[in-house]
Amino acid sequence: MFNPTIPKEAQDFVEFVNNSPSPFHATFEVSKILKAAGFKEIKERDSWNDGLIQRQGKYFFTRNGSAIIAFQVGGKYNPGNGFSILGAHTDSPCLKVKPVSKKEKAGYLEVGVQLYGGGIWHTWFDRDLSVAGRVLIEQEDGTFKHTLVKVDRPILRIPTLAIHLDRTANENFSFNKETQLAPILATAVKAELSGIKTTEGIEAEESHHSLLVRILADEMNVEPNQIRDFELALYDTQKSVIGGACNEFIFSPRLDNLEMSYCSIRALVEATDIENDENIRIAALFDNEEVGSMTAHGADSNLLPVTLQRLANTHIVDATKEVSLTAFEEAIHKSILVSADMAHAVNPNYADKHEENHRPQMHKGTVIKVNANQRYATTAVTSLVLKELAKKHQIPIQEFVVRNDSSCGSTIGPMLSAKLGLRTVDIGNPQLSMHSIRETGGTDDVKHAIDLFKVFYQEFAVLEQKFIVD
Repeated sequence: MFNPTIPKEAQDFVEFVNNSPSPFHATFEVSKILKAAGFKEIKERDSWNDGLIQRQGKYFFTRNGSAIIAFQVGGKYNPGNGFSILGAHTDSPCLKVKPVSKKEKAGYLEVGVQLYGGGIWHTWFDRDLSVAGRVLIEQEDGTFKHTLVKVDRPILRIPTLAIHLDRTANENFSFNKETQLAPILATAVKAELSGIKTTEGIEAEESHHSLLVRILADEMNVEPNQIRDFELALYDTQKSVIGGACNEFIFSPRLDNLEMSYCSIRALVEATDIENDENIRIAALFDNEEVGSMTAHGADSNLLPVTLQRLANTHIVDATKEVSLTAFEEAIHKSILVSADMAHAVNPNYADKHEENHRPQMHKGTVIKVNANQRYATTAVTSLVLKELAKKHQIPIQEFVVRNDSSCGSTIGPMLSAKLGLRTVDIGNPQLSMHSIRETGGTDDVKHAIDLFKVFYQEFAVLEQKFIVD
């Protein structure tokens, strides 16, 4: 029987995606991986001195429950040494429930939604949708607890119009994003027969259908009146799977950018030789990249700059060198950021959309992204770092530039590079259908990225000393 082997790295990633329907869930899943690997959770609000940070120590913290930074201190680290940084993001384009979502139209209960990011919104029609995110639950003592929720069954759907009522549907499928992209929750008749009605005094039910509030309460095993507020994203209940005739594809939501987030964290926990590393290894996963990153937990915030400053200026236990007044500035110029965000594989049905010499393919390695207009922050120096590592360890790698007559997306790379004066290279695994509700990636490329990131962590501090360009 023909049953090709599936790489374990791809199987584990699929499980991670299925457990991560929102940035809050992704951050929680990452924290589980880190804790299992011996990383200690710390808080930004606490002091990092008094012996907290030690050589070979492993630490992480979260911000807003949707962004997370993990780091490991090299055994030979001294203040002023560099940082080996991988940066990615936990969010993906999606529909989010409005603060007041209760709608009723033509005998249906509908849920009002906002568009988050630049999704291919027509792919959200006729899908089995549900909700996931975080809910603020009031406790008996009057405190409010951040609680994750994921409703596993499909409760929402955005129906297309029958072709009999629109004969042009196959020529030009267009729709109004406010009035025709609203998912249906139930029929008004069935909602009435259910006996679930808005209850006076339950704040959530004043803004949202009581049916939705009761479903959330049941899922979390709390009373509806304990639900004080929430941030919910819609997601496709069809699970991420391995597919293709040779089990070579990952058919999945949110590949952009959970794949790079996962590979970054796996590399951090699996990389070896920490006892001989002179740098601090960092994985930073931000929220809100899809909407510009200008939030308190996005890449355009103080999250990474403040973290690097604190580490550079913290007294590391067992360090043999005292902290100097310019430790942070010294460290920045010995560091590099690998901005990891998914890349565009060549689409066989639209091959002419790619520049003829830059057509990344699945299974052929992680892609270095270059743009003369600095939509990507890659330079000859920073790309050579990864090329040298890939060549030494026989890890496949590719390069990509966009056509001159095409627009180009961007990443967290340019903003962090400019904000910190930090050498940066933009990379990502190749995928199809980016920003669709169902995307396609290659199973081999998960391992390719993890392998590349591992050797980056293990060897960058030594390799950096060979570069004499400031």
